[in-house]
Amino acid sequence: MKSATLSGIILGTLAIFGAFLWEGGTIAALFMLPAMLIVFGGTFAAGLAGTNWEVFRKIPQLIYIAFFPKKYNTEEIIDQIFHFAIISRKEGILALENQLKEALHPQLSKFLEVCIDGADPDTLQQIADLEISNITERHTNNINLFVKMGGYSPTMGIIGTVMGLISTLAAAGSDPNNLIHSIASAFIATMWGIFMANLVWLPIADKLRFIHNKEMTLIQLILSGIQALQIGEIPSVIQARLVSSLPIAEQKRILYGKEINYSAPKPTDEVKENIISFTQKDNLTK
Repeated sequence: MKSATLSGIILGTLAIFGAFLWEGGTIAALFMLPAMLIVFGGTFAAGLAGTNWEVFRKIPQLIYIAFFPKKYNTEEIIDQIFHFAIISRKEGILALENQLKEALHPQLSKFLEVCIDGADPDTLQQIADLEISNITERHTNNINLFVKMGGYSPTMGIIGTVMGLISTLAAAGSDPNNLIHSIASAFIATMWGIFMANLVWLPIADKLRFIHNKEMTLIQLILSGIQALQIGEIPSVIQARLVSSLPIAEQKRILYGKEINYSAPKPTDEVKENIISFTQKDNLTK
């Protein structure tokens, strides 16, 4: 399974540490436990202080979601809504009750269930708005946690550097070589603080925001399809409307060879003859 976020973090780590080693540095010089404890411990502590435990304890889960987000096939969902619309038009919306378990997205199943229970379009819209609002609030809290940690991390790095310099200056007058080594070590905390903020915490926040925006777009597409299904629109028109959210090349591929009638169907020749005959009879009776 490919993960752009994980790949980016790995490439960035290799580039930064690789350049350091190229310049003659050593890995051992970077991994100083006191400096790392200040940065990581301070960042997590500040993150916990700025939120609640329910959000904070989800950090591993949120990182996994950022690395390996659950993917939905928009084209398959559109196709399923199209088939649901055909069933609803032929057999009635109650016939979709047996199809709920086969829904390809949780919101598709939920919105369908609301329609099957007899809700009117306004009620469906209100439920959908409330659902979207709650999802957005939860996702925003999760994203803000990583944004805040991206702000705390460099500050903790500076604190670690200042503490290292205080210890170094307190030992002034000793061996100059040891003094220079201590000064260099003091800046390790700043390095870790900036590194974690700009290569881990903030990119994860951006990825979670990207996932959220993509999910909201899909939910709005599903809602649009279910609303059209609820009022009994022509299935092919529903499909054409939903497909418009895809790139134009995919739209042409999906709709190739299909004739979409966006208005009321034209009367057949038989219907026309009946209308003419009825009109003539009506004129004779006058």
